[in-house]
Amino acid sequence: MSAPLRPRPAAPGVAVPQGPVGPGVPFVLPAQLTVGVVGAGRVGAVLGAALVAAGHRVVAASGVSGATRARIALLLPDAEIRSATSVAREATDLLLLAVPDDALAGVVAGLADTGALHPGQVVAHTSGAHGLAVLAPAAAVGARPLALHPAMTFTGTPDDLSRLAGISFGVTVPAELRAAAARLVADLGGVPEWVGETDRVLYHAALAHGANHLVTLVNEAADRLRDAGVTQPEKVLAPLLRAALENALRLGDDALTGPVSRGDAGTVRRHLLRLAQTAPESVAPYLALARRSADRAIAAGRLRPVDAESLLDVLAGVHREVAA
Repeated sequence: MSAPLRPRPAAPGVAVPQGPVGPGVPFVLPAQLTVGVVGAGRVGAVLGAALVAAGHRVVAASGVSGATRARIALLLPDAEIRSATSVAREATDLLLLAVPDDALAGVVAGLADTGALHPGQVVAHTSGAHGLAVLAPAAAVGARPLALHPAMTFTGTPDDLSRLAGISFGVTVPAELRAAAARLVADLGGVPEWVGETDRVLYHAALAHGANHLVTLVNEAADRLRDAGVTQPEKVLAPLLRAALENALRLGDDALTGPVSRGDAGTVRRHLLRLAQTAPESVAPYLALARRSADRAIAAGRLRPVDAESLLDVLAGVHREVAA
């Protein structure tokens, strides 16, 4: 397990511009932020620890479960465990909301209704699916809204801190907070990726489709190898999948190999019929991915339409055969 990062000085503050504070006037964060974390789960606790390492103060965090409280003790030892309302009041500069997507709107509305939020306070959430609209109750009382989503998977341990270096953060922010958001992402060790309000759901869908479904796909492959008698499927899959991922990121659709890209209809048919016998729950996902792989291979010129005909016939025919 990696040791927690040693605190480093925060970026020097810049004098706040003279004149009224409001929309269109650039907002500058203090050199050292007083931070509170509502929802100190895997994401919130790690980002809080990264802010501490950058020289900021996380003074309070909320957590109910034993696992969350243990995580706060490990990653945020100087933070007091408080209620969400109390955390929001203590977070004079930055309130970090790291709660589940579907709970976020209720948490924001509740904090605003209780008067826990205040003008000038930056209220940031870590949801990939939401943008600024969900923070409307906070903005209505004068808080400054920020959507700040790390494009990374978290374990909630100190090991995560080293993984933050250079990752992208999907950021949606009013124009006057853009420079402040960039500085905050830099303090977290990341790089901002500016995402429009209307594109947040698509942005999040892409990440979930890639990362979450990848986990499911890898575990499906491992299970089928076990069915085939392989006792350590991870040893078989690790070099193959690492190479496939690296090639896909580097070459795009040109990285596609295997029976679909070659139009080997007979092989694909045998795959599907054996899956139907051994693991029928795997037939539908195999079919869906094979069809999508064929479409992309054809579009990329990897598979000639004439060679794809028998493959597409198999995909449609086996689907009917298995259903029957």
